[in-house]
This record gives sequence, C-alpha cells and structure tokens, in this order.
Amino acid sequence: MMSSEKDELTYKKAGVDTKEAEKSVDMMKPFVNRTLNPNVLRGIGGFGSLYKLDVKDMKEPVLVSGTDGVGTKLKIAFMMDKHDTVGIDCVAMCVNDVLCQGAKPLFFLDYIATGKLKAEKIAEIVKGVAEGCVQANSALVGGETAEMPDFYSEGEYDMAGFSVGVVDREKMITGDSISIGDKIIGIASSGIHSNGYSLVRKIFFDKMNKSVNDHVPELGMTLGEALLTPTRIYANACGAVCSKYEVKGIANITGGGFFENIPRILPAGTAARIQTDTWKIPALFQYISECGNVARHEMFATFNMGIGMMMVVDPQIAEAVVQTLKESGEDAFLIGDIVSGQGVSLE
Repeated sequence: MMSSEKDELTYKKAGVDTKEAEKSVDMMKPFVNRTLNPNVLRGIGGFGSLYKLDVKDMKEPVLVSGTDGVGTKLKIAFMMDKHDTVGIDCVAMCVNDVLCQGAKPLFFLDYIATGKLKAEKIAEIVKGVAEGCVQANSALVGGETAEMPDFYSEGEYDMAGFSVGVVDREKMITGDSISIGDKIIGIASSGIHSNGYSLVRKIFFDKMNKSVNDHVPELGMTLGEALLTPTRIYANACGAVCSKYEVKGIANITGGGFFENIPRILPAGTAARIQTDTWKIPALFQYISECGNVARHEMFATFNMGIGMMMVVDPQIAEAVVQTLKESGEDAFLIGDIVSGQGVSLE
C-alpha cells in the first residue's frame, strides 16, 4: 500500500529546515565581513576555511590554539531574550587563553547548536561573535550551525568556538623565567566574565527567587544587565605590552579563580602573594557574596574578583607596563609579587 503525499516524511517535517539555515547564513554575512582581512582567502560558505600565514618576520613560528564555550551564562541570555553579546564571550574565552602564550590571534571559528533554528536569532548570536573578533583583531573565517530537534529545550542553544594564533618560538611566554621578586600586574575585568554562573544562578534565581529585570541599586542597573556584561578581550592590551616589554607570564583568570589559574604559570618553588587592597573589588562581587553568604576564599576560588588577567614582569619595568596598559585603555594595578613557596596567598 503506497503512502499518500500527506504521509510522506521530509527532513523539514523531521524538524530540520535547511532553507532557514541558508537564510541565517545570508543574514550573518555582513557581520562576518567586518572581521575579514587580506589573509582570508575565501569568505564563509566553503567546506574549509582558508587563511594565508604571514610569518616572514618569524624565525620559528608556533601556532597556538584554544577552545571554549560560554557555559551557563547562556541561561541569562535565554531569560533576557538577548543574544547579541554572548558571542563576544565565546571569542573572549578562547582568545584570552591564546594571548597567555604571547600569541597574536589570527582567526576564529564558532559552533552553534539549537533545537529549532531561527535565522534572526542565529544572526544576532553571530553578530556578537563578529564583534568579539573585531575586538580581538581576529578574522571570523567559518563555523557551523546545527539544528538538532528534540535535543535542546525550546528557545535554547549552546555555543563554542576556537581561536588560532601565532607566536615566534623565541618570544613565547611560558612562565619559566618567573623568579622571586617579580611583580604581578592585574588588569581589570568587565564583570563576572563567563565563569561561576552555576553558583550565581543558584544564589539569585533558586535561593532568592530574583528576576533578571530586578533593578539593583548597588549595581546601578538590572540584575540581568550586570550578569550579561560581555567578557573583556585583552588582545590590544597584550599586544601593546608584549611589543615593548618582556612579559614573563600571563594568567587568564577564568574558572577556578585565583587559586587554580595563577599557579599554572609559576615555576616550582615560587608562589604569588596578592595584595587584595590594591584594587577596588566591583560591587557585583560584593553583592554575590552577601546574597549567597559566600566566604571570601570561595569567592576568590570561583570568580575573577575584578581582575580578568594578570601579567608577571621584572620589577624594574612594572610601573612602565602599568602605564602602557592604561594608555591602551585598560585599568591596571600593581597587585602583588612573586615569593618563595607554593600556590597563592591573599593579603
């Protein structure tokens, strides 16, 4: 018995609309084109992305790569139905890691997966990715948008990406040359960045039953606005400093806060002593601590506490590096030094 035309199954009836996917690509092209440079040999749409390496000034070029996602910060975007900034977070989480080795970011690719593809929403997400790439001086050379029916809840999606950079091997920043007496410079964060949101959501939305639309006088904005503030990208800051001075180590303060990230760059027998009164901890972190009754140690073990990136330099150039960072548009502070020992101490 032959089935009627009405009973015939198609990919669209199964939940995947390839025409909507084509529409999303057309809508995102103007955003992607903002990021392109002469090294990109072909725009989006090919099976593979083509990028011409310009390494004639390097003796031994080394590619540096990093991959990451946005985590449960996306839940805040869902609550607010605002999707044009989480792409910045995705770029930042990858690029800031690559910068820690002294690399110059070259190009970025993203991956977005959703249950039901809506071209307008995908275009908004990619708009943020493109903005992040502009801030990182990086080309958005491609990506993937996957429509996966029955896999994600209605209106939700996940995203990840990866960044590739390059550095001359003799200029790689490894932390190996860090020694006792070196100074630690902190560069201000823009907020929580993209770590610790499982704890944040537990405090505000489970324990306190707050709304993203609640205005918080201590923050001068709604809770949602504060929580969705994009992660700061430090490409210009690192470029300005590394082109003039020898930086011995760079730590991106992400998941694990101070206690997990700083030791990643410290040689054996050395420790980081942080003076926590050398910068003003932003009101948002104090608000989190008070609302959730979160202890000081746990705060520094989970969040960046207002310091998104750290640099370790020789004490003789520390003040000059701080000045260079300020001239590049960053808030920077001398926040500590390297001492004998192991791990991180807060004073």
